[in-house]
Amino acid sequence: MGAVRQHAGQPVRTKVMLVEDSAVVRGMMRNWLEHLDGVAVVATAQNGQIAIDMVGAAAPDIIILDIEMPVMDGITALPQLLRAAPQAKIVMASTLTDRNAQISLKALQLGATDYIAKPSFARDGNSARDEFKVELLRKIKGLSGPAHQVQSTRSPAPDAGWMPIPAPGTHFSLRKLSATPPRILLFGSSTGGPAALTRVFEALRGKLSRFPVLVVQHMPATFTRLLAEKLSAAAEIEGAEAVANEPLLPGRLYVAPGGQHMRLQRVGADIRIALDGGPPINHSRPAVDPMFESAAQIFGPAVLSVVLTGMGSDGARGAVAIADRGGSVFVQDEASSVVWGMPGATAAMGAAAEILPLEQIGVRIASLIGARSSR
Repeated sequence: MGAVRQHAGQPVRTKVMLVEDSAVVRGMMRNWLEHLDGVAVVATAQNGQIAIDMVGAAAPDIIILDIEMPVMDGITALPQLLRAAPQAKIVMASTLTDRNAQISLKALQLGATDYIAKPSFARDGNSARDEFKVELLRKIKGLSGPAHQVQSTRSPAPDAGWMPIPAPGTHFSLRKLSATPPRILLFGSSTGGPAALTRVFEALRGKLSRFPVLVVQHMPATFTRLLAEKLSAAAEIEGAEAVANEPLLPGRLYVAPGGQHMRLQRVGADIRIALDGGPPINHSRPAVDPMFESAAQIFGPAVLSVVLTGMGSDGARGAVAIADRGGSVFVQDEASSVVWGMPGATAAMGAAAEILPLEQIGVRIASLIGARSSR
């Protein structure tokens, strides 16, 4: 059975509900989370039906929702949980199978906030468990918002991976939009990114035949392949996960594969894709900064880049490199972002030319490349 727990003493800023059929995994996650200051696990349930029955009384801020459960699975429970607890951010938890990746992407389109790849604890061993713990705690901290992030506009340390988010109402200095017509489009995103990217690409349907388009979304490998297929269909552009050493071509979408950083490099007269599985950058692999920085070096003022919703500060340093070389950076605004970490850090670094609501980004890009393409 499920349980709703009462907490006394230490102030609770973030209430978490765990929906997971394994009692061992539920207990493990609860133990990890309750060592975070200001976080309390207020309810646990072993299937979706029990979670629906108790979510109103628990009133959680965050729900960790397993996909595969008896009685009622996560994807079936998701819409009802969203209706019963509209304030809750729901993180889908699934093992890395093609089927579960497809279900997770569907869940994100239906309103889930994020996803987390869950290892097979019996098979994958302690290292996989430790990696899952780190990622779970990182997501809870990020989704908990300012309670777990000091607000500031200071620059991040070189390899900090996180930049304190700007305080509400902060005034940002903006760069001038590049006078050079764009020759390449770049997108960087994390939490909330798949749904945001889909919205932007739908607005750009049929308009990207003259540009190579590169995307870095923080995702595991199985997910990035499916995301590439979805975005390719949304924009009506050829595309797939990027392949090492393939040439950069107009009218093609390249999505960084999960687990590999994606950069651009010159090879003779060509510009080609470079991939590497080096250490995570900004706690992520793939990371946005390497793509942004390499594109800035090659394309300079002809870069048009976009930083969408996501926790952390990945992309901020790369955006500065683009802006310093005369390229343009668009940033999703706070109100339309699931987490205003990456776009907020980019704005705070003074790299943005424009800060836009999500629904205006695709339209703005379309008008910009349309006007310039007619010259």
